[in-house]
Amino acid sequence: MRNREGSHVLIIFALIAMSLPVFAQNQPSSATTPHTATTQVSTSQTNLPAPNSFDQVVDRVVERERTFNEQMRTLQPLVETYIQTLTPDHELGLVPSGDSYFLGRLDLKNGVEDHSFLESPKGAPGFFAKLARPYVPHFIPRGFAQMAVLDSNFDRTKYDFSFIRREFLGEIRCLVIDVQPKKDSGNGRFIGRIWVEDQEYNVVRFNGTYGPIRRPAHYFHFDSWRLNMRPGVWLPAYIYSEESHLDLGPISDLHFKAQTRLWGYDLAHSSRNDEFTQIVIDTPQSIQDQSQAAQDATPVESQRLWERQAEDNAIERMQKVGLLAPEGEVDKVLQTVANNLIVTNNLTIQPEVRTRVLLTLPMESFTIGHTIVLSRGLLDVLPDEASLAMVIAHELSHISLGHHLDTSLAFNDRMFFRDEKTMEQLDFSHPAIEEQAADKRAMELLASSPYKDKLASSALFLKALQARAPELKSLIRSHLGNNLADGKSGVRMAALLQSAPELEMRKTDQIAALPLGARIKLDPWSSRIELVKTKPVALTSASEKMPFEVTPFFPYLTRITNSGTEKMALAPTK
Repeated sequence: MRNREGSHVLIIFALIAMSLPVFAQNQPSSATTPHTATTQVSTSQTNLPAPNSFDQVVDRVVERERTFNEQMRTLQPLVETYIQTLTPDHELGLVPSGDSYFLGRLDLKNGVEDHSFLESPKGAPGFFAKLARPYVPHFIPRGFAQMAVLDSNFDRTKYDFSFIRREFLGEIRCLVIDVQPKKDSGNGRFIGRIWVEDQEYNVVRFNGTYGPIRRPAHYFHFDSWRLNMRPGVWLPAYIYSEESHLDLGPISDLHFKAQTRLWGYDLAHSSRNDEFTQIVIDTPQSIQDQSQAAQDATPVESQRLWERQAEDNAIERMQKVGLLAPEGEVDKVLQTVANNLIVTNNLTIQPEVRTRVLLTLPMESFTIGHTIVLSRGLLDVLPDEASLAMVIAHELSHISLGHHLDTSLAFNDRMFFRDEKTMEQLDFSHPAIEEQAADKRAMELLASSPYKDKLASSALFLKALQARAPELKSLIRSHLGNNLADGKSGVRMAALLQSAPELEMRKTDQIAALPLGARIKLDPWSSRIELVKTKPVALTSASEKMPFEVTPFFPYLTRITNSGTEKMALAPTK
């Protein structure tokens, strides 16, 4: 929603809307003509001599930031924001009291646009309904997405720069510079500190807020990180935002913390169109039939192949959109747990069971035919392998009980929809009777598995999930399958709760669930994932347990060179 006022563009940039829509003035748009959308990213490195003064450094930084803004107009990564509002607890510090979730594709061709993947909640209040309840905070996703951009018109005519010191961020030596907008330079300018790597002078981190504030708008504080994804190219990956004791009039003490992640920069190259150029044409004499038997499939085999085709179509479409991680090492870990359950229970399943990872944060698991899918957020918070086995056992039960996929997906034209419609077009949920049957069967599978004596932690996880479910509705809401917990049917695998130990949130040696980001590392360029390999940190207080909670980002930055081996610059977490 934009209005024109002189040469300035007005957007819904206020991150909280009270009884009326709130507007804030955005930075003036750059005079540079937007490029045609493409995923071609310049990786050329400058060969300019090293600057001899701080003024020359600033000139180099301004030029690199201009190039960055041009590059971002050609890219459309996925952007995901998860927000937790907080309330004080005398022993645990601040604990979640509510949450919000946004997922979309970022588009900077014409200002900040966020093409949402999530449909508006049914029965969302209209304008007059908001007037009747004016004290409910409403977060706007576009404001959080804006935090990926320092300023679309970042130059010396609008800012003052002050050198502070040199500092390492991971392996990258940086110049630390304080930045303040000049007087009368306009609203919505960045105020804070930037970190600039000292080889090509790219901004790799900026920490602060926007201003000056024009009431009733509210600019939040944030810490924005960029990673080196190609030689010479640094792109936004992580943004952490936090406010405490924020006075919004009727709401005099708002606390919240939020994580924003961006990924899927290289989705265009995940398709296989380029493989056509690598096809080798063989002579007819060299071609041999690779099938095991030169005969038609039997009716049973035909049905299985048809179901697998529907399964493959859905998986391929989700990976192309950027929602499903490419196959990798995490899938092998999940597959090992699934195989442990299959072998010890003497299950015969054809075609074979596969495992994949959904890249989004909300905790969910579901099956696509014979493929078990777990979300990144769910994997993050599971405390141990037995808890992972519990989740996989439930999905494996759907497969062993013959709860099939909708085979209409075997028709490829079913996949011809806009990326933003993926959550709306694909549905892998099961009716309540099948969920109950899967719970019962999963208990039987676990009882005959290597995990049968280790399920106390799984039960404790469910107990913690049940305790936090009323406050964390967005985190436990499934967008493609069934919810892990809800107000009507309670928590999944509820029979395990009978064996759960007492949940003691204030004991440091009882870990029922981990903070978000504790298990999975995501490469924003390729969308590949890895397991966090850092050693656990000894807790000194109960407030450091943070189950299901948002934490800040502190990635260990590395540099990719043309001659060196590419590294994934990923964010280690607590």
